[in-house]
Amino acid sequence: MSAFAVEPKFTPKPLFSYKKFWAHRFGVAPFLPMSRAEMETLGWDSCDVILITGDAYIDHPSFGMALVGRLLESQGFRVGIISQPAWRSAADFQRLGKPNLYFGVTSGNMDSMVNRYTSERKIRSDDAYTPNGDPDRRPDRAATVYAQRAKEAYPGVPVVLGSIEASLRRIAHYDYWSDKVRRSILPDAKADLLIYGNAERALVELTHRLAKGEKIQNIRDLRGTAFMVNRGWRPEAEWREIQVTEDGGQRIEEVNGASRHPTQRAKTVIRLPAYEAVRDDPVRYAQASRALHLESNPGNARTLVQAHGERDVWLNPPPVPLTTAEMDGVFGLPYARAPHPAYGDAKIPAWEMIRFSINIMRGCFGGCTFCSITEHEGRIIQSRSEASILKEIEDIRDKTPGFTGIISDLGGPTANMYRLACKEPEVEALCRRLSCIYPDICLRLDTNHAPLTKLYRKARAVPGVKKVLIGSGLRYDLAVRDPEYVRELVTHHVGGYLKIAPEHTEAGPLAKMMKPGMERYERFKRLFEQCSRAAGKEQYLIPYFIAAHPGASDVDMLNLALWLKANNFRLDQVQTFLPTPMALATTMWHSRKNPLKRVGRDSETVETARAGRQRKLHKAFLRYHDPNNWPLLREALKQMGRADLIGNGKKHLIPNFQPAGFRDQASKPKPRRSPVR
Repeated sequence: MSAFAVEPKFTPKPLFSYKKFWAHRFGVAPFLPMSRAEMETLGWDSCDVILITGDAYIDHPSFGMALVGRLLESQGFRVGIISQPAWRSAADFQRLGKPNLYFGVTSGNMDSMVNRYTSERKIRSDDAYTPNGDPDRRPDRAATVYAQRAKEAYPGVPVVLGSIEASLRRIAHYDYWSDKVRRSILPDAKADLLIYGNAERALVELTHRLAKGEKIQNIRDLRGTAFMVNRGWRPEAEWREIQVTEDGGQRIEEVNGASRHPTQRAKTVIRLPAYEAVRDDPVRYAQASRALHLESNPGNARTLVQAHGERDVWLNPPPVPLTTAEMDGVFGLPYARAPHPAYGDAKIPAWEMIRFSINIMRGCFGGCTFCSITEHEGRIIQSRSEASILKEIEDIRDKTPGFTGIISDLGGPTANMYRLACKEPEVEALCRRLSCIYPDICLRLDTNHAPLTKLYRKARAVPGVKKVLIGSGLRYDLAVRDPEYVRELVTHHVGGYLKIAPEHTEAGPLAKMMKPGMERYERFKRLFEQCSRAAGKEQYLIPYFIAAHPGASDVDMLNLALWLKANNFRLDQVQTFLPTPMALATTMWHSRKNPLKRVGRDSETVETARAGRQRKLHKAFLRYHDPNNWPLLREALKQMGRADLIGNGKKHLIPNFQPAGFRDQASKPKPRRSPVR
């Protein structure tokens, strides 16, 4: 818990309490229009807001542009969608005409670079968010490109960035695909404002204020927003500045101790090391990363600022989470729950995957260092009500073609964090922990799964529902705290297999991931098997593991492979660590420093598998049973002094012979490919 005082409680205006804009008289659109012809059918002469997205437009709350669009429509605004525009000129960005208020720009539900490239920087062959899975329908760094084209299409129209790609690039960040530190997305995109995290509060207030005539350049007080200002700009004269120092500490530049007073803490800005410093100095990069993550609690986060040349990127504190009533309102909007008719009979893989699933909450307090959920959605769980969720089940039953009675998932970022929260809100507002459950589950965390168990029972009792499955990943270290929940889950909601993610077996890499040890996995496994036997079912756990994570040595990966063999696991698909912008594990990858602790020149060094051969070896250990990996593993085991693991007996990891037709894939000539732009 921080020694600093919490700022005075900020109570935001309820999301649905604004007076509706005059255009509400046009009513609800069957689908938000994607063409001028649709606008004319609706009686519109123009759009108030035009949303640009790299995804196909699917009118469903699991897709960001639909959720944002319907929310703004509920406020009375006319919203149009430009989906997957042709980006090589500005022409396609003019298809709906000039928006009255602004362009809202996003790359889509996924970061465009993660969407387009594998963890080995190879171009993917398909795109799940595109009709028929067609690739190459969005550019690299799509949010930046779309924003630039929107500015070209209609100079002077404000451009607002949002969603995951913008969130994770709001400050200077390491970019894996170019292997360098890039500056904030704001100056590259030439955007007027960036909204990070869950955007509902900031977006609704921003839109109403613009509609009343305020200039976007003057709107500088919205939580969850970032913008560029001249160096030294302050909202008011009495603001104080704290600098992150060379030793990883903080120095108050003006009035000593000013930030300890609640009122003055709310008017304190932390100056991160400048872009030029973090670009050239990995230690300064790690210090900036640690400072940002420590200022992520909406209850006590301070404003951050980072110099980029002669200008500053200014980051207001994170948004206040939505209440349950507001979550219900957002998810209860009149979605068509289908792809736009313009796509005809085309199959959109992302839609096929989620159309019978329901998002019951958002946020995650796990704090896994390799995951971007916390950086985007925050640590505070925002849950929907039972009534709202059950109503959506009925909507799926009644409105979604092809429904056979099976709900594929009731979940979210984590399946079993529904309604879990700190038991002491006043302490939660002060807390600066990066995880509520690592290294141990916080004593103040309510781990009672009873509300979720009750929801499961009501969900499967809805007429027309045959089965409710849980497809989201489960935090087994939380689940074992409530055996009744595990019994309910295993007896009724597992379709033969349950996904969980130990990620590793060894203490070193697990500490860098902020994941629990294998003893908790073993405890959950025993309970899972016991409940499966009691239910008379043959069911299996499907564990997920990561190769080449920061902190994982060759020996760690060998020990993981031996564990897999001892437990008779043969993994079909494995994940190689992909450094995504702003994640703590990415900081370890780039800087070789551990931002989970104070960072200095002489602080802990984190060894990382960066070279292609070593990354390939770590992946090969996870697939020790694949003959294509045996030549590489034989060579490595000999170099590690573990030739005793090569042989044809049960105690050996790999055999000493090579089957005909299998060879070392690493020895094949590598085809040339275009560099990542």
